[in-house]
Amino acid sequence: AIVWSVEDLYLMWALVIRLLIALPIAALLLIILKVKFPLNKIALHSYFAGSFSLIGSQIFTYAATSYLSSGIIALMFGLAPIMAGLIGRFIFKQQLQSLQWIGMLVAVGGLAIICMNGGSEQRIHPIGIALMLMSVSTYALSIFWVKKVNATVEPMAQATGSILVSTLMALCLIPFIWQHAPDHIPETKSLLALLYTVVMASLIAMFCYFKLVQNIKATTLSLTNVMTPMFAMLLGALLNNESLSLMIFVGASILLFGLFLYFFKDLRASRELAHKVKISNKS
Repeated sequence: AIVWSVEDLYLMWALVIRLLIALPIAALLLIILKVKFPLNKIALHSYFAGSFSLIGSQIFTYAATSYLSSGIIALMFGLAPIMAGLIGRFIFKQQLQSLQWIGMLVAVGGLAIICMNGGSEQRIHPIGIALMLMSVSTYALSIFWVKKVNATVEPMAQATGSILVSTLMALCLIPFIWQHAPDHIPETKSLLALLYTVVMASLIAMFCYFKLVQNIKATTLSLTNVMTPMFAMLLGALLNNESLSLMIFVGASILLFGLFLYFFKDLRASRELAHKVKISNKS
């Protein structure tokens, strides 16, 4: 949807317009649902931290659309668990096991294969890869930051506050992109894609995201990004005519295998817990 939305709009204007539309809708939802919107120091800190998963991350993602296909952009977000692990290790002093380090190396190897075999036909460029690494890193940092602030804020209020801060930051971009201001109504395809990013990515997804941030570990939350890359690459090929070579799929498969190794212990523990619960229910 991001790639489609920038087809008939300057990429940063697409981001600015997306946030400008999302903010009043989010505010209206707060009023309708009668959700409190605290403005104390801790809540404001949490809104600022949460904005890094929106404007902080998305500004790099939108910039990357000039260099990468939609499928590769989605695939790069599959690296979120690794970024979360590295941030947890070097900033928050969390321990990583040997298998997790091996998983990271395997995943990076898969990414290297994608980069080396992605020519202009597949729209894979080192600048785009670098931009997406910054995007994913910012996204992962935001998860830890919001959890560290630990504000007592309803998920809908947190999402609205983060959209508000993101919108204010986006407004600061306007003087630098004014010469690219839209001079016509976007084509239907771009317009529908823009509305989709507003409703799904900026409102519904952010509400679910902040709801999960409050209830599960940061590294576990980042695991949700592993579920989508291959599906997204197939969608890009089917809906956007994106050419994907065999080696791209090989690299993607190796990357996902690295992520599987990284989360192997967590997955096994989850399976054992489910088995215990099943036995307990039978007894």
